[in-house]
Amino acid sequence: MTSLAWLIPAALTLGLMGLGGFLWALRSGQFEDLDGAGWRAIEDGEPANTAAQEESADRHA
Repeated sequence: MTSLAWLIPAALTLGLMGLGGFLWALRSGQFEDLDGAGWRAIEDGEPANTAAQEESADRHA
């Protein structure tokens, strides 16, 4: 019976921590673009920033 006195508050604390983490992720925009990261990972082309950096390097050389 004493184990329930520890387990119930521990379960509630972990549940509240999970809820807090979910609400933080929701407010910080973690679920805004769910498909974009997956498409960028399988895309063969170079990122746009790399091409712009190479052009600026060529101009300065």
